[in-house]
Amino acid sequence: MSTETVGFVGLGIMGGPMAKNLVDAGYDVVGHNRSDEPVEDLEAYGGEGADSPEEVAERADVVITCLPDSPVVEEIVRGEGGVLDGLEDGMVVVDMSTISPTVTEELAEEIRAEGAAMLDAPISGGEEGAIEGTLSIMVGGDESVFEDCRELFEVMGSTVTHCGPNGAGQTTKACNQIVVAAQMVGVSEALVFAHQAGADLEAVVEAISGGAAGCWTLDNRAPNMIQGKFDPGFFASYQYKDLRIATDAGEAFGSPMPQTSVAHELYKAMETTGRGRDDNSGVMQIIEDLAGDEARVD
Repeated sequence: MSTETVGFVGLGIMGGPMAKNLVDAGYDVVGHNRSDEPVEDLEAYGGEGADSPEEVAERADVVITCLPDSPVVEEIVRGEGGVLDGLEDGMVVVDMSTISPTVTEELAEEIRAEGAAMLDAPISGGEEGAIEGTLSIMVGGDESVFEDCRELFEVMGSTVTHCGPNGAGQTTKACNQIVVAAQMVGVSEALVFAHQAGADLEAVVEAISGGAAGCWTLDNRAPNMIQGKFDPGFFASYQYKDLRIATDAGEAFGSPMPQTSVAHELYKAMETTGRGRDDNSGVMQIIEDLAGDEARVD
């Protein structure tokens, strides 16, 4: 790959480890974040800091953004001192945030007007995947631009899939979050039910993990869930945001989303009860609230 310098805007719980993996792979990384500490951390790791998204774009060949939601991405790209102000012909902007497919398509048009290209490349795999470089990356945009960036993606993820034109990556991520939420809620209901029925929760998890119920949540989250440990790998508030994107898109495209709508309401309750900074598996607490009891292993 010809790219030598990668700009990275958004060095949070996901972006920070991803940027460090790029440093480890030999890329020159220039980072910017709204707060200073993550930038200082990147600098100590071997990267460089920039004072604005515009400066990141001016100093980089490819600019990656990894940000919380559509309004923040729009501000970072379009705002004063934003990425658009620093773009040059032939550059690539890779948005690895999870945002609206419609907003993605609008931003891609504006970036094209500046002579650059955009890929929407949302991610799945949580903090662990970001640290280990094993994320699933779902990419929308021109296939030739995707191929030019493949080596970059393969540093950060182990499953990298081109899903179609701009917006297709975000649509795929919405599908991912629909299934993730179904798993989280389903496992939560099963564990609370097992507790209410007097079963051994650890035995239940062991017994059902190897059969048709086997899933990522049972393997990677259930052991902590039954101990009441909900330290974030992926914030419940982000899951709620992603489900809003999915249900809004379902409305726009006329696609029924009965299960997703229920999950959306449960994650809304995570926000309203002050648990939005818990892991998304913490939705189990809402099921416990409804049951009037906690399902825990001492």
